Amino acid sequence: MTTLFDPIRFGNLSARNRIVMAPLTRNRAGPRQVPTSLMALYYGQRSSAGLIISEATQISLEAQGYVDTPGIYSPAQLTAWRAVTSTVHSQGGLIVAQLWHVGRISHVSLQPNGQPPVSSTGRRADAKTFTAAGFEDVSQPRALRLDELPSVVALYRLAARNAIDAGFDGVEIHGANGYLVEQFLRDSINDRSDAYGGSTENRIRLPMEIMTAVVAEIGSGRTGLRLSPVTPVNDAKQDSDAQGLFEHLMQRLNPLRLAFIHIIEGATGGGRDWVPFDYMALRDRFKHDHAAGAWIVNNGYSRSMALAAVANGAADMVAFGRAFISNPDLVERLRLDEPLALPNAATFYGGGAAGYTDYPVLHPPGLERGAAGQPQAIVEPVA
Repeated sequence: MTTLFDPIRFGNLSARNRIVMAPLTRNRAGPRQVPTSLMALYYGQRSSAGLIISEATQISLEAQGYVDTPGIYSPAQLTAWRAVTSTVHSQGGLIVAQLWHVGRISHVSLQPNGQPPVSSTGRRADAKTFTAAGFEDVSQPRALRLDELPSVVALYRLAARNAIDAGFDGVEIHGANGYLVEQFLRDSINDRSDAYGGSTENRIRLPMEIMTAVVAEIGSGRTGLRLSPVTPVNDAKQDSDAQGLFEHLMQRLNPLRLAFIHIIEGATGGGRDWVPFDYMALRDRFKHDHAAGAWIVNNGYSRSMALAAVANGAADMVAFGRAFISNPDLVERLRLDEPLALPNAATFYGGGAAGYTDYPVLHPPGLERGAAGQPQAIVEPVA
């Protein structure tokens, strides 16, 4: 029987276990969205994960939606990311970059020359973002013109190349949580009347162009995609036929033979079953056409749920988010069934080492097992 702690090969990637560190926005990049040495330490501490998916990383300045989030489009950013990937690799870890364009979930203060954010639509989202002034309502966007869409695809392609050049083992395209890719996918957001709006096939056109371009640039075996079929975050209201939309998308994606699909089940950070959706239908379609690709599940998985999901074949890997914030040694704690430390929510976004790189491990190097104090326990589930 396959377990959560067994190695796995998917695409061109080989992971030593099936525990994934989910992408976590922590708002600690330096000026000009450049990763810091503290970020290298943070990821290095968590390199026992089978796979680390980096925090969401913008593909251009226009793609930014939150203050102090890192980019992957300037020479300084690439140099700084190399320090992160080198640190993870030196400890035997595997790390992919999550490539991000927020679309309309942004604020004019974060945009070049104070311009409006861009999206599939000109309608403003009922959402907030994190700026230098704190949490603010997002700004009114403008709809991307047809002649601008090829440049958006090109930005994703260049960002994927930059990620490989910076030492990442692959990339995950952020197609979830109401950001740009999902702003084109869902008919609740996409109100276009051109070739990128209306029908299901039209609405998946830009996501497919992005994925095809990235695969052409770095190879399918190093490319994954994150999806959240029903999450309501960032004013992503439900598509009129979410099941049909995402099953059709999966059918169109399968010839690309992606290394992995990363699915958020339910409401991101919230209820897993808040609206009906058949995730196994997506998984079965993906695995039927591409048995070697990894199906990664996410959202509210406890240890027992994760063990069962891998054992019964419902998932190949399980992603944990907040549990990795306060438990850099999460893999060991899950393996030994040890209590998990509680995270400090006040330090999630922005700041320095406090609540970032200062969480203790059960067994610090040089100490015998059991010598470290017991952390505060957290009740299942963990997300």
